[in-house]
Amino acid sequence: MIDVHTVTIDCAQPYELATFWSSATGWEIHPGDGKEDDEVLLQGAFDLLFIRVPDGKSVKNRIHLDVTGTDGTTRDQEVERLLGLGATIHDDRREPTGVGWVTMLDPEGNEFCVCRAEYERARQHLPE
Repeated sequence: MIDVHTVTIDCAQPYELATFWSSATGWEIHPGDGKEDDEVLLQGAFDLLFIRVPDGKSVKNRIHLDVTGTDGTTRDQEVERLLGLGATIHDDRREPTGVGWVTMLDPEGNEFCVCRAEYERARQHLPE
């Protein structure tokens, strides 16, 4: 058995990307990490570690995060909020029935998917 301790993301600007993800998640950047550091740790439900690498992103991610709203926010509300933080829509898989997800790109082009939270999926099955 293993426990996932940290997800590491290669990037060009670790502090800036950690700041985006901090705004997206509400998680805190490690207090000892600064703008010029080559490694910046975001502490939350699990840690995200952003590491400066010289190579740019050239192909699709082999791993990505699936995220959902919290505190009652919907998938669509989160998509709009993330757009305001600097993410872009890469592939919109939402269907008229309400199912589906949105693949977005963070400011450095890393893919992540915005899905409906369990509470949002459960609401769809309730009579109106």
